[in-house]
Amino acid sequence: MIANTFAYERAVSVDEALRLLKESGGDATVLAGGHSILPLMKIRLTTLEKLIDISRIPELKGIQQKGDRLEIGALTTHAEISKDPTVKETIPALAEAAASIGDIQVRNRGTVGGNIAHADPASDLPALAVAFDANIDIQSTEGTETFTAEDFFLGPLITAIPENSILKTVSFAIPPKEAKSTYVKYAHPATGYAVVGVAAAIGQMEDGMITYARVGITGVGDIAFRAEEVERTLIGNKPTEDLVQEAAKKATEGQEMGSDLFASEEYRHHLCQVYTKRALNKLLF
Repeated sequence: MIANTFAYERAVSVDEALRLLKESGGDATVLAGGHSILPLMKIRLTTLEKLIDISRIPELKGIQQKGDRLEIGALTTHAEISKDPTVKETIPALAEAAASIGDIQVRNRGTVGGNIAHADPASDLPALAVAFDANIDIQSTEGTETFTAEDFFLGPLITAIPENSILKTVSFAIPPKEAKSTYVKYAHPATGYAVVGVAAAIGQMEDGMITYARVGITGVGDIAFRAEEVERTLIGNKPTEDLVQEAAKKATEGQEMGSDLFASEEYRHHLCQVYTKRALNKLLF
């Protein structure tokens, strides 16, 4: 299909983009990489009066470590994240997740801000956002407002972004130095989206005792979630195969699984346990 007729403007600064959004009266949206909004427009699931292109605003790009957090500009591409040495050193799981998104064209154009703001239930990066306590900075003409990942994702394709605002940066909490992290997923064979994706980080003392655990899961429900029961089962114990098995069984505790033509609720429940176990085994053994 073909998108409806729409106007197009390119903003050269955040302030200009915010002004154009406000002037549109709610009939415009921003265009970054385009891999989320353009497909929706083509099938007319979304109809817009105006697109405001923010893809060339330099202040929305870049990766830097700030204390115990890794801050990434909204326009930073998946390819840039997957190759960045600071990301690989501080949160390897984030680099792995970015490298697993779509194909090379999607990774070269798609952005972290677009991925997070779109809030697709099958997107990869929301698992990282909930696992690593992401803070999401939103800019409006009123100033900057920061949301936690828990408060930001409200439902499928629904976020807490206020009207006429722009996602500016996403920052992730860096795990302790002794922690290892990874991202594993079962990708849909046609689209590459996560049928289930698991982001995990484990920290151990010299005697092997687990002192730090974070597990985020995406692809199976309306929004990504922290598998807190898995974390509680692990912390304070030494890793064994039985412990990992017990922890993985709790991956979906308290969560509702989605169901579609590709994967039933029961199958997604099973996949959560399997891929949580794979992630933990990869980090612990």
